[in-house]
Amino acid sequence: MHFKVVIPARYASVRLPGKPLLEIAGKPLIRHVFERALESGAGEVVIATDSQQVADICSEFSADVCMTSDRHRSGSDRIAEVVAQRGWDEDEIVVNLQGDEPCMPAGLLNQVAEDMSRHETAAVTTLSGRISDRKTLFDPHVVKVVTDAQGYALYFSRAPIPWHRDEFIDADSPLPRDIGFARHIGLYAYRAGYLSRFVAWDHAPIERAESLEQLRVLWHGGKIHVSEALEEPGHGVDTRDDLHKVAALLV
Repeated sequence: MHFKVVIPARYASVRLPGKPLLEIAGKPLIRHVFERALESGAGEVVIATDSQQVADICSEFSADVCMTSDRHRSGSDRIAEVVAQRGWDEDEIVVNLQGDEPCMPAGLLNQVAEDMSRHETAAVTTLSGRISDRKTLFDPHVVKVVTDAQGYALYFSRAPIPWHRDEFIDADSPLPRDIGFARHIGLYAYRAGYLSRFVAWDHAPIERAESLEQLRVLWHGGKIHVSEALEEPGHGVDTRDDLHKVAALLV
C-alpha cells in the first residue's frame, strides 16, 4: 500500500530548545525519527521544518527536507504546507509522525495508514493503547479516548473518560473491570485533501479547552477511526530525562 510520511520538526521547542538536533546514541534525534519512517516502507518521507539548522543536519544523512513557515502553530499546519508545496493528490494518504518519536515502531506507521485505506468514511485514523492503572487514567498529560462500537472516536479528553460514577467516588478503588479505558497514541493518518481543509477551519471551543487539535475534527462532524495499537509505541522525547531513557533503548 502506498502512503507518505511527513515529520514536522520545529527547532524552537519550549521545554527542549533545538530538540531535533539533540544527540541520542551518537545521532541527532531527528535522524532516529527519519530512520523509523524509512523502515515503514513509505513511498516518500519528508522532514518539514522552519529551521535552516535542522535542514542542514538533515542534508548530511540525505533526507528529503521541505522548508516551511515559522508561523505554524501545529504539526498539521506544517504538513499542510508540504502538501501544497509538493502538489500531492487529494486522495494521497499522509502519516504524521511527530519529530520527537525516535522509538515509534515502523509497524504502527503501516497500521495507521492501512486503517485509513480501509475506512473511506474516516477523515482521520489514529491509534490507542489500553490503560490498566488509575495513575495513568487520571494523569492530565495522558490523553484518553472513548470510541463507539465501530471504533470511531466519540471524544478525546485529558480527564478520565468514561467517568465511572460509582467506582470513582472512592479515590483508592481499583479501576472497574467491566469497562475498558484507552489512551490516545499521537500518530495520525489522513488524506491530503482533508488535511488542507482542516487547517483552514477556526479552532473549536472544545479544542481550545482541552488543548487537543483532533477535537476540531469531531467538532466539524468528521470521523476519526481509532485502532488498538498492535505493539507498544515506544518512548517519546519531551524532557531531558526522556533523552537518557531513549538513549538506553537505542544503543
